[in-house]
Amino acid sequence: MAILKVARIGNPVVRARAKNVDPAVIRTSDFQRLLDDMVETMHEYDGVGVAAPQVHVSLRVAVLEVPRGDGRGGRKGVPLTVLINPKVTPLSPRAQLEIEGCLSVPGLRGVVPRFEKVRLEALGRDGRPYSVIATGFHARVIQHEVDHLDGNVYLDRMLDMKSLGFLEEMERLS
Repeated sequence: MAILKVARIGNPVVRARAKNVDPAVIRTSDFQRLLDDMVETMHEYDGVGVAAPQVHVSLRVAVLEVPRGDGRGGRKGVPLTVLINPKVTPLSPRAQLEIEGCLSVPGLRGVVPRFEKVRLEALGRDGRPYSVIATGFHARVIQHEVDHLDGNVYLDRMLDMKSLGFLEEMERLS
C-alpha cells in the first residue's frame, strides 16, 4: 500500500467530472490496490473520505470511514465504505448547515448546506450493487465525496463565503 499525493483545488483533475468505472476492472489487482491506497491516504491525512480525483485518478470511486466515537461522526461512526459509480438521491426536503473541510482545500473550513437524509446506490469493493439510507454526518460525507466525482468542492455549495475561514484561526478564537 502507498500514501498517494492529494490534488488541491487549482489542479484540473479536481474540477473534472470523473469517468464511470467499468465493472469488469473492479476485481483486478490494480483496482483493488487503488482502493487500498485511497484508504491508507485517507487515514494518513485524518480524513473521513477521499475520492479518486483527489488522488489524481479521474474515476467515479470514493472511500469513506468515520471511526466509532470520532467527534466528527458521532458515537456510531461510519464503517469503511467503498462507493463505485455512486448515485445519491435526497430523501429529506431541507438541507442542514454544518461546517465542512476538505483535503483538497487544506486548512480552510466553511458552512455548507447538505441534505440530512439520502439514499446511496453504488457498487461495493466486490463489484456488487448495494443501497443504503444515510442520515446526519454519514449523509454529509457521502454528498461531499460524490460532489468530488462531479468536479465540485464544498466551496461551490456555500451560501455565504463569510463563513469561510482558516481552521487554525477558528480553533484559536473559539
